[in-house]
Amino acid sequence: MTSPVHAADPAVAGRGYTAPEVLVTTSWLAEHLGDANLRLLECDEDVLLYDFGHIPGAQKIDWHADLNDPVMRDYVSREQFQALLRRLGIDNDTLVVFYGDKNNWWAAYAFWVFQLFGFSNARLPDGGRLKWETEQRSLITERSDFPTSTFVASERDDARIRAFLPDVLAHSKAHGQMVDVRSTPEYTGDKLHMPEYPQEGAMRGGHVPGARSVPWARAANADGTFKSADELRAIYEGEQQLTPDAPTITYCRIGERSSHTWFALTYLLGYGDVKNYDGSWTEYGNAVRTPIVTGTAPLATT
Repeated sequence: MTSPVHAADPAVAGRGYTAPEVLVTTSWLAEHLGDANLRLLECDEDVLLYDFGHIPGAQKIDWHADLNDPVMRDYVSREQFQALLRRLGIDNDTLVVFYGDKNNWWAAYAFWVFQLFGFSNARLPDGGRLKWETEQRSLITERSDFPTSTFVASERDDARIRAFLPDVLAHSKAHGQMVDVRSTPEYTGDKLHMPEYPQEGAMRGGHVPGARSVPWARAANADGTFKSADELRAIYEGEQQLTPDAPTITYCRIGERSSHTWFALTYLLGYGDVKNYDGSWTEYGNAVRTPIVTGTAPLATT
């Protein structure tokens, strides 16, 4: 287990979050780019984006090639994770900041995968790559290299924050809290994919019985930053009647959008038991004899 993250960014501390130290502003990031003990990792949906320009000092992490096992549908092993962090120059006490496109979808996903190994010394920059670009901050094409580290990884622990298909089925049967973070047409079953995205293999449209519809983007402002804690509670607790002390599962299509919501519920609102179902709809919608629901549920948003 790594050391805890440092003190919260003062600009974030006043938003009412339970763990404001995991979120930083772009201004904070700009001021700390030269810190010797900081490693900046860019993780994008568009894996070519980094090469066209990235924040100075950032290294690329490919969500598919670096975080997923090349053979088994699973994440990397302890040995593979350890080799990755050694290559990136990350040690057990290094502060890692993840950022990326799509308002940090894949940055939150990488953050979540690191948490499977207990790497808690990590942050997200509020608004991600888009906010950095909108503010016309520096982007470079030169790659940064750091000395190989001697990082020692812990064994991966999926049970704490990861849900599998049997967990989802049992949770649904027990009427547990579940949040479907996909778009409304995906939730209702009108679409098998996000608007303007290709069909990604789900045979059926709809949602898991009992899942409540809160599209991931509702947690974000127009500039991609997270809404305040009060605004988030109004959505998840006021509208959807979620309770922070009840076990909760988030899912989407392949696990990246639900990582964003997992982050919001876990760190910004302090929910104590949130698991991300990374198999999500590409697994659930294809699994034999899994029950689904179409249309809009009474507690879903439209």
